[in-house]
Amino acid sequence: MNRESRSAPPAGSDALSFADRPGPRLSSIMIRAPASVRVLSLAILLAGGAEGVRAQSPTGSTPDPCTRASAGPRTASTDLYCMVLTAPLGLGRDVEARVDLRFAASPFTVAVTADGNVRYDATLTVRGLPDPGELGTDDAGRPYTTYVAWLTTPTFYPETRLQEVRNGVVELGRIALDKFVLLVSAEVAPDVVERSGRLVLRGQSPSTRMYPADMMEYLVGAGGIDVGADPGGGMGGMHHVHGGDGWLRPPMPEGITMLPALMELEAPEAAPWLPGAADPESIPWVRPRELVELADGDTLALEATYVRRRLRGGTHIVYGFNGQIPGPLIQVHEAATITVRFTNRIDWPTTVHWHGIRIDNASDGVPHLTQEPVAPGGSFTYTVHVPDAGIYWYHPHHREDIQKDLGLAGNLMVRPARADYYGPVHREEVVVLDDILMNGDALVPFGRERANDALMGRFGNLFLLNGEPEYRIEVEQGEVVRFFLTNVSNTRTFNLSFGGAPMKIVGSDIGLYEREAWTESVVLAPAERAIVHVRFPAAGELPIENRVTGMDHLGGRFFPEVDRLGTVTVRHDVKLPDLAGPFTTLREHLFVQEDIDRVRGEFDRPVDHELLLTMEQEGLPFVVERLMRVDSAYFHPVEWSGTMPMMNWNATSAEVRWVLRDPATGREGMDIAWELPLGAVRKIRVHNERRAFHAMQHPLHIHGQRFLVLSVNGVPTDNLVWKDTVLVPVGATVDLLLELSNPGAWMMHCHISEHLEAGMHSAFTVR
Repeated sequence: MNRESRSAPPAGSDALSFADRPGPRLSSIMIRAPASVRVLSLAILLAGGAEGVRAQSPTGSTPDPCTRASAGPRTASTDLYCMVLTAPLGLGRDVEARVDLRFAASPFTVAVTADGNVRYDATLTVRGLPDPGELGTDDAGRPYTTYVAWLTTPTFYPETRLQEVRNGVVELGRIALDKFVLLVSAEVAPDVVERSGRLVLRGQSPSTRMYPADMMEYLVGAGGIDVGADPGGGMGGMHHVHGGDGWLRPPMPEGITMLPALMELEAPEAAPWLPGAADPESIPWVRPRELVELADGDTLALEATYVRRRLRGGTHIVYGFNGQIPGPLIQVHEAATITVRFTNRIDWPTTVHWHGIRIDNASDGVPHLTQEPVAPGGSFTYTVHVPDAGIYWYHPHHREDIQKDLGLAGNLMVRPARADYYGPVHREEVVVLDDILMNGDALVPFGRERANDALMGRFGNLFLLNGEPEYRIEVEQGEVVRFFLTNVSNTRTFNLSFGGAPMKIVGSDIGLYEREAWTESVVLAPAERAIVHVRFPAAGELPIENRVTGMDHLGGRFFPEVDRLGTVTVRHDVKLPDLAGPFTTLREHLFVQEDIDRVRGEFDRPVDHELLLTMEQEGLPFVVERLMRVDSAYFHPVEWSGTMPMMNWNATSAEVRWVLRDPATGREGMDIAWELPLGAVRKIRVHNERRAFHAMQHPLHIHGQRFLVLSVNGVPTDNLVWKDTVLVPVGATVDLLLELSNPGAWMMHCHISEHLEAGMHSAFTVR
């Protein structure tokens, strides 16, 4: 059954931000340190990167309080999630203070606002503060009586009062700013609204280490070309740029600068490749997705085929399942078993992986582990049993960086046996989120022998919803729509919203949350799914948007990125049954809680296994290697967009190796080979190494089983849901409880397609 509690949808963010205050937006501010400081910092970083550059105590003799607070080498990175506050000279005594930055409570492993700013809950731990009265009086002769914490930007405008401060632990509240400064001052009264007293502590967010790298122009950037005149758009052009190597270069995003030396990089160590045909006119035009309803025991014929489609005015040969993009929407009922007879009619060997389904191991679709790849013209029969209700998807598992990106992906909807599984809505929409990389009206090729874009993964610059660049739906005023969302992109993590329409999260990868929750936006990493209910209370047009915070690495600044993915037209001429009451009710799913109760006693068990996510490189161009070391001064929890496309495009899996490592044994990749017992649970600790050459978030997917995300950076998850893919932010540690319900040999890997191709995968056996 479902327990219900009534709650109003959120009116807006409860995080401290300056979006609606007078003065400059932080995302538009670029702080330039004095040249001498920049040169010194750059020299340190060029000598050895960011490793070992953690701030120390003023004497440098003892570790700073953030380092001492760390419980071990594989906890959350104190370099990214802890701030040292320092006292000015002359305070008269030793004061030690740190601020821990924890992701705010969220249905997702990283908490962000609708605009894409990370939400932190800040906790101050301080010792050694003297009695305020010992610091004397203010200019008016009034004695100091208390300490107060303040939040501000690097320009010190505006300032917001946080909390009264004392020795010990103080919860400062929620922060949602890209770069910020925390101050503690002595004040004459605890209720002051403006800072006027003596400053006793100050510290900057880790993100303020991201300074402009303009000195690189002199050290490694002398390319001898005029960036502004570069036909490829060093300043963001969208024109074709062909080299003598036959490659079409990726365009720079609008408004982002890049070093001339990077714009002159040679082509990847692979031949450029796109699908072709001797007679393009013989290739059929792509068709929209079709619904295929199957009963228990039914059989589906599924083919990977060539199709033609138009994008940005150009005609392209791509791929589709049964000639459709996305592939057919397969609908079955919970506990059904269907047969899928697959035929490969494209030019690559391939398989079909049934993502998220606790399927029979022989039908999991992993090349050389559960089956051999299906050769062009060959066939394979899959037996697909679906034990869990929810939204799943299917895609290739061989060179999926090419095949999936060119259109081979589709959804499988499993209808629940329970009549009360979902709350009431007027209708449902199944939406596939994707992007594709183009230069003008031409597709940017892929590496044939090996994957390129191996550093960050292949970010597209044309967004597609259900395969369409201009997705539109019409709804009625007051209508409540259940959206089943799937991210099939190679790399991009979305932060999706519906123009401010109220939205609640209902489910994720494998079923429902313990309880529904309001959310401003949906964070969806590659391969993740989300089930949300959205109500459209007013007539008009609303954008479907991806709102994130981009990083200009060379300029050392954050900037807002807003991409319109589609449009919802809300009409007011049709009357619908009023579902406002049920929509504002946040249901508790007791049957989900009871299912989780079976393993709740295992939450506090010791960690059984650990995984370290990192990378190694060898042979990258000198300018790339040097700039990446400068860039490593700070890594954002999520790299939302591809703002360094040329250096990414140049890197292949021959120079970049993404690593899954078992730190207990030192084994990596397919050598890890865990043997796990059927019917048991195991706690897995996953740490995303901040000190990697290019630390980046990883959506870790585990085949054939389901798991719970118990905690992120040591903070317990307060609303659980069964998952098959988890987004692990940079420098973060995530604890999973893996339920071993399905025997066989199973894959686990990063679902950024290029990271998978560059080695970030392993396997384990459940016996």
